[in-house]
Amino acid sequence: MLTKLSLLSAILLVLASEKAAAAQNSILGISFANDPTAKSTSVPMQIALLLTGLTLLPAIVMCVTPFLRITLVLHFLRQALATQTVPSNQILVGLSLFLTLVIMNPVLKEIYTNAWQPMEAGKLTIEQAADEGAKPLKKFLLRFARDKDLQLFIELSRTSRPANPNDLSLGVLVPAYIISELRTGFQIGTVLYLPFLVVDLVVASITLSIGMMQLPPVMISAPFKILLFVLVDGWNLVVGSLIRSFG
Repeated sequence: MLTKLSLLSAILLVLASEKAAAAQNSILGISFANDPTAKSTSVPMQIALLLTGLTLLPAIVMCVTPFLRITLVLHFLRQALATQTVPSNQILVGLSLFLTLVIMNPVLKEIYTNAWQPMEAGKLTIEQAADEGAKPLKKFLLRFARDKDLQLFIELSRTSRPANPNDLSLGVLVPAYIISELRTGFQIGTVLYLPFLVVDLVVASITLSIGMMQLPPVMISAPFKILLFVLVDGWNLVVGSLIRSFG
């Protein structure tokens, strides 16, 4: 896999260099002009930065959005139902991704309006656009990062506590948000587990009392748990509660 990726990167670099020598091109607003007087990053470096950004994008989506909490809760739900691989990982990840887009839609619109559009119009530089785009993201992260976690990473980074929370850097906000979401996800998962745990205990007590020692209680309790989940319209309740928890 790494060999194929390296070969693909080399081919992209060669093609980009040849095109830049022939004419000026633009990809995603990045100029690939081969002008010796222009103060721009070289073509190989631009391609390397673009590939690096694409590599880091999944990690950013997983850790700096509601995707983290949603996937944790859905995983706990599947474990509580004891359905093993149903729904499959692909379905859970797809559902988590679409729910993340629903929740993050206002933030993405604000970033697009305040940062991307002015940068395309030439009103902002890339650095200024990055600063403007970080403001809505910081506002979102601050809503769900606990003060205790923020204080922890301020101390670990050995930086002074700013007077305004909006002045916190992403280096402090992102890890604080991640561990806050991990804690919240585990709390919600535990609450989801409890009703199904009661069903397991009741079924286990009944099977033991009538002497069914050889039959695993999970085989009997699983249909009852699934039936209970369907009767209470569990998917609607879980998904609705998850989205409202970010309101």
